[in-house]
Amino acid sequence: MGTILKGILLYCMLLSLFLSSSAQKCAKYSFASNKLFKSCNDLPFLNAFLHWTYDPSSGNFQIAYRQTEIKSTSWAAWGINPDRSGMRGAQALVAYQKSDGSMRFYTSSVTDYQTTLQEGDLKFRVADLSASFANNEIIIFATLNIQNTTTLNHVWQNGPVASDKPGGHDISGANVQSSGRLNILSGQAGSTNGGGGSKTKKRNIHGALNTVSWGIMMPIGALIARYVKVFEVADPAWFYLHVSCQTTAYVIGLVGWGTGLQLGSQSPGIQYSSHRYIGITLFVFGTLQVLALLIRPQKDHKYRLYWNIYHHTTGYMVILLSIINIFKGFDILNPEKKWQRGYVAIIVILSITAVILEGLTWCIVLKRRKAASAEKTLNVMNEFNGYGGRPNHRV
Repeated sequence: MGTILKGILLYCMLLSLFLSSSAQKCAKYSFASNKLFKSCNDLPFLNAFLHWTYDPSSGNFQIAYRQTEIKSTSWAAWGINPDRSGMRGAQALVAYQKSDGSMRFYTSSVTDYQTTLQEGDLKFRVADLSASFANNEIIIFATLNIQNTTTLNHVWQNGPVASDKPGGHDISGANVQSSGRLNILSGQAGSTNGGGGSKTKKRNIHGALNTVSWGIMMPIGALIARYVKVFEVADPAWFYLHVSCQTTAYVIGLVGWGTGLQLGSQSPGIQYSSHRYIGITLFVFGTLQVLALLIRPQKDHKYRLYWNIYHHTTGYMVILLSIINIFKGFDILNPEKKWQRGYVAIIVILSITAVILEGLTWCIVLKRRKAASAEKTLNVMNEFNGYGGRPNHRV
């Protein structure tokens, strides 16, 4: 059991460090056209890279945006948002390969979250716009004229192409995390929302807190209540351990739930309906579980049976909904596969532990019942034979 807890603790510590990384480094890349750029940045999502040369005196910002591991039936886009972070208001460069093999590239001003990337002018001048596709890589070249600025909010994206027209991109995982802030003089990348921390970090914190609380601690607390209490030496310690585990899990889960609400309010136009509704239902059931402690009747009370049914049903619903919603969260965050596999491993270990303890505790319970039955039979026999204080009726 100690090994399991150590493994869970290690996983919980690592879970808060969700990071996506690119296998290829932009500094090692050589363009086929022998173009050279003074700076480059490995963008953290969508296998994307940005190369640039900036001349502050003229305001000319010469860029090459690359997106690798992309299909010929996909579009790629990179843009600057001069007014805010995020997609809405972005001034974008779009490119994709048409069905006849030729490249389509143009500028698009993103006015809403349901954009179809209509062609249009940008708020700044664009020159030398071109694009290429080869070896599952799209490259967009352009020279932008951006005066009196050194730090940019930028976004990048990809999506499907159908009938030579761009379609909507995914609204989960890396596709909703592909934005950042970039100092085009130093090349330093940073958060898109100042000192408040990036949305990516908040998503990771939200996922880590809820996985640890609802998805790991709650099941462990249930195992304690069901199996540890069978051992007489653990009474009443099992009860306090169970309550401490579940209460701590609820408090951590409450913080994670609040972080999720904050993320939702900061992401208008992005909806994860099923994840949201399951999360709300889960929180309601979790709250009912905590409140159950306040109305817990004594063991011999006539309503104790109904309270047990309510407590057990609600508890198992919390665990079931937790696991379902955590996997939906994995689909949204789209972290490295090792994190999802790690959580699956923990669930498997807890399940195997439950099966083993189920068999062990049933053996103890049946043995205890058998001993109690034998003792009761012996007492009856003793009373019948006059050893229990009852008069001997034998003649």
